[in-house]
This record gives sequence, structure tokens and C-alpha cells, in this order.
Amino acid sequence: MSFSFITLILLTISINMAQLQQGGPDEKEKTTALKDLLSRIDLDELMKKDEPPLEFPDTLEGFEYAFNEKGQLRHIKTGEPFVFNYREDLHRWNQKRYEALGEIITKYVYELLEKECHLKKVTLPVDATESEPKSFIFMSEDALTNPDKLMVLIHGSGVVRAGQWARRLIINEDLDSGTQIPYIKRAIEEGYGVIVLNPNENYIEVEKTKAQVQLSSDSSDEPAEKRERKDKIQKETKKRRDFYEKYRNPQKEKETVQLYIRDNGSPEEHAIYVWDHFIAESTAENVFFVAHSYGGLAFVELMIQREADVKNKVTAVALTDSVHNVWHQEAGKTIREWMRENCCNWVSSSEPLDTSVESMLPDCPRVSAGTERHELTSWKSFPSIFKFFSEASEAKNSSVKLAPTRRSNRIKYEEL
Repeated sequence: MSFSFITLILLTISINMAQLQQGGPDEKEKTTALKDLLSRIDLDELMKKDEPPLEFPDTLEGFEYAFNEKGQLRHIKTGEPFVFNYREDLHRWNQKRYEALGEIITKYVYELLEKECHLKKVTLPVDATESEPKSFIFMSEDALTNPDKLMVLIHGSGVVRAGQWARRLIINEDLDSGTQIPYIKRAIEEGYGVIVLNPNENYIEVEKTKAQVQLSSDSSDEPAEKRERKDKIQKETKKRRDFYEKYRNPQKEKETVQLYIRDNGSPEEHAIYVWDHFIAESTAENVFFVAHSYGGLAFVELMIQREADVKNKVTAVALTDSVHNVWHQEAGKTIREWMRENCCNWVSSSEPLDTSVESMLPDCPRVSAGTERHELTSWKSFPSIFKFFSEASEAKNSSVKLAPTRRSNRIKYEEL
């Protein structure tokens, strides 16, 4: 059933309703009936009926795509960029295909972190049992032993995982703009240890087994006769529902349950956990953070929870279009003052890179990332952030306070 055909049906019903509304009481009753019919139509479910199977390849080769020498995703045969609307009028199917490709991209980036960047994968929690849900981060071999510098990378919210800034950029632009790999490689070249956080890996999904369903609905304290009668009714109800569902939604997706990872059930929890078990234990004299979007909020929450430790260990923080809010997060005056001296937020703006941007919040200075696209801010501010860190390190070593304005001659002190 095509989208245009469904649209035609709905249009016909709407016209009939309009005509009936002009008539007498009988016509109004018919209008009410038609409205009731229209309310029962679920467009999403109608679209599922003639939808192709939600079965997709599990490799880039299976999708007939590969990354070229420029890090761009291209079709193996045609050389064309990725096409989202692979099948016309099947948005849900196209979206599921895009998500399947995205999962492959995530695994591909993980491989690059290990093979190209030579990072090691570390399991979380550190004392996890074999059977419990686990997450992981990536770090360089010298992350905890580098006596000089350590860089910590935190991405934003959503589907992205460790090593990524934006999935959309990886698929539609290139690996350089969409991943953290340029940051990691340059950091290692400049003598930094590196830790890559994975704040969105908060739970694992497992298929809901019959045992789990039975466990959730079992009422062992009920009389046997009542429980037996209840079970019989439930079975009959389930039989009818399954028959209806088979017709209504032949591609019903598997029911899953989310099993949260201990002490890492949210981006904020994850940041605090990695701080306590890794960053705080590192020997680096200078720790630097790069946090994008929601990653900035996670950093501010970390600072609220570990203020003294963060102030003692962190030299500078580069935020890229951070969504933190010092008022909503109830960051104290001492935190706001520290952020003004040691943080800078590169925000999406039409102004040239590093140009001062006004802020209504009394926290860190805001400067332009040189792009109006939120997801590109980390990539576009890349050279400025490394310069910012270098100046912060020099200022600390020479015991001179760093004014953020030194990053660029475009930014004047009085503007901040």
C-alpha cells in the first residue's frame, strides 16, 4: 500500500465528512461514525503492512559502502555518497536501514581507535562480574602514567558512542569531522595521554524471555484456582491479541528489557565513575577536557560533585556548543568563577572563528566555532582548542594567570 494511495483514502473520507456536515441530523451521525473510523486509522501501522523485511547487512561491504582515502563514505560501485531515501515512500524502513548502518559505523570507529590510534579498550565497572552488564572506555597506554598531560574527550548525547562527535557527519561528510580521531592523533603527537569516554553506553538491551514475562505477571500469593482461571483468561486474550497483531503489524519488533550498567547508568554517572577510577588516579600534572554538547553538562555535574579535586587537577576545559546551564545545575559561585578563568565554550555562530559571542550566563567565555552547525563545532574549533590548551599549560607552568583572550587577537579583554 503506497503512501499516495493512503493519502487518497484519507482525502476521500475528509471530503465525505465535509459534505455530510452540511446535512441534517442523519448526516451528522454519519459524520460522527466517519470521525470514529478516521481516529482508528494508524498511518504508521498501515505503512508497515507492505513494508519490506527489516533485515539489513551487518557489514559495510554488505551495504556496498566503504570509506575512501579521504575518509568519505562512498558506494563501492557508483562512488556516490550515502542515500537515505533508498526506497521511496518508506520512511520508517529507510530510517531502520540508516540505524543499522549507524551500528556498523560505531563498530568501525571502535576498530580505528584500537588499530590506528593504538588505544586500549578498558571494561567498566572495573570490578564487573562475568554475568553483569558492562560498558567500556578507550585510553592510551600512558593515560595513567604520563606525568605531564592528559586529554579527556566527552561526546554529546544520542546515538553516538566513544570516538564519535556526530554519526551524521561520519556518514554524510567524513571521518575527520565526525569522529574524535583527529583530536586523539594530534594529542598523542604532542605528548598527551588520552582517555575517551563512552557516556551513552548506559545499558544493554536483551530480548524479553518468556521466563521474564511470566516472572513479571506471576502472583504466587493468589489461590491456585483463581490463578488458574486468570492464566486461562490471559492465554485466550494473548491468543486473540497475537492474531490481531499478526495482521496489524506483521513486522512486530522483539520486546526488549534494558539492563543498566552499574554506576554508569547515565552520562553524568559515567563521567564521575571514570574520574574516580581513572582520571583522579593519573599522574598527569595537567588534565584537559574537550566536551561537546551534553558532554559539557556532564563535566559541570562532575565539577559540582568533585569540585576540589577538579580544581586541583584540571588545567583547562574546552567546551563545544555545550548545553550546560550553571543555574539549572545549581553550580555554586566558586565553580562559576573557576569556569570563567579556565573554560571556554566554542559555540555555533555565523561569526568568524574565535570571535567573542555574548552570553547571558555568568560562567565561561563564549567564542564562535566558525560554523552555525552544532555538530560541526568540535571539528571547526579543533586548532583553536589545541592552542588554548598550550597557552593554558604555559601559563600554569610560568605561574601566570591565563586570560582566555590570548587565543586570538580577534577577542578583546574588555569584550569578555
